[in-house]
Amino acid sequence: MKEIKGGITAAKGFKAASTAAGIKYQGRTDMAMVYSTVPAVSAGTFTSNVVKAACVQWDMNIVKSGKPMQAVVINSGIANACTGKEGFDACEATTKGVEKCLGVPFDTVAVASTGVIGMQLPVEKLVAGVDAMSGKLSDTTEAGTDASKAIMTTDTVNKEIAVSFEIGGVEVTLGGMSKGSGMIHPNMCTMLAFLGTDLDIEKSLLQEAVSDIVADSFNMITVDGDTSTNDTLICMANGLAGNKKIAEKNEDYYTFKEALSFVCVSLAKTMAADGEGASKLFEAKVVNAKSVADAKTLSRAIVGSNLSKAAIFGCDANFGRFLCAMGYSGANFDQNDVELFFKSVNGTLQVFDKGTPLDFDEDEALKIMKADAVTVFVDMHEGDAGATAWGCDLTYDYVKINADYRS
Repeated sequence: MKEIKGGITAAKGFKAASTAAGIKYQGRTDMAMVYSTVPAVSAGTFTSNVVKAACVQWDMNIVKSGKPMQAVVINSGIANACTGKEGFDACEATTKGVEKCLGVPFDTVAVASTGVIGMQLPVEKLVAGVDAMSGKLSDTTEAGTDASKAIMTTDTVNKEIAVSFEIGGVEVTLGGMSKGSGMIHPNMCTMLAFLGTDLDIEKSLLQEAVSDIVADSFNMITVDGDTSTNDTLICMANGLAGNKKIAEKNEDYYTFKEALSFVCVSLAKTMAADGEGASKLFEAKVVNAKSVADAKTLSRAIVGSNLSKAAIFGCDANFGRFLCAMGYSGANFDQNDVELFFKSVNGTLQVFDKGTPLDFDEDEALKIMKADAVTVFVDMHEGDAGATAWGCDLTYDYVKINADYRS
């Protein structure tokens, strides 16, 4: 497997386009379209929030129906959540616009929205946006990058990646893009993500692979503890690579899962680092826990604690905050077994050793914690399971961004 240039348009048969539709933002692109030149099998994971946006419910129906999927239309600025019948009407109008322009059945077109909850989408602008994008779909790297920028809201950087790998001697490509900066908390995948591959694979196996990988990638990030109404991950596989179809869990299947994991973890970490107002990536790595469930619970508790996040922002090696978060996480452990370290590109420093705080050089700790990415490394000494979670620091700017987000 190797990382290659590009994103959602990297795989054969995938095109993208974007446009400035004026949904909410002015002077920037705010709609994107992803299109497969042939029908694709699809898999998806969606928010566990009971309050689901209209677009989420629309997409869930397509994925569960077993119908092929051939296009996704995404808008930023307005979330189309808590919008009643008008919200579903907007989904239908958008997808029927694609049907009219591209001849793709409307019930094979997914939709996604991100932005302010409770506002109605301007349907006429959506339809006009679909019309504009249909005429400039392209498989170029630039088209994919522009699409990844169009779906941004409070993101400060666009997020895209692509890899190539071999299946039975045939080159296969997987590309993707995502957005997410706020309302990020593990409970499916708190953001929007779109993946396209030219792999030939059975739908049920694609879904199983996606669900498995989400558990260890997007479900292991947090920014602010809020699980969005709009969380959506969609993966389309159109089979144009020409590999022997994956119809069982064989070596080819696990090769694909490795590539899928790399792509999803990379996008997830980029999203965590780009949390609203964030200045650095905050990683928690737990090893030698009793079980994977415990390791996940502990690592997520560490990166999810506001006090821990504030300490990371202040470059304060206040290790008690991280131990405290572990203690209320729900995982049962003996603090007298625990070792805790701070790590970054600037060095490694142990600060807690099996129930006992260690004397350490504050200047060395400050140097380590000033890096752009900081890891809290915890050795539980109680088993052989591990997990890693990602988050970001909590800065003054997070409050500034969210205090006036609607206006």
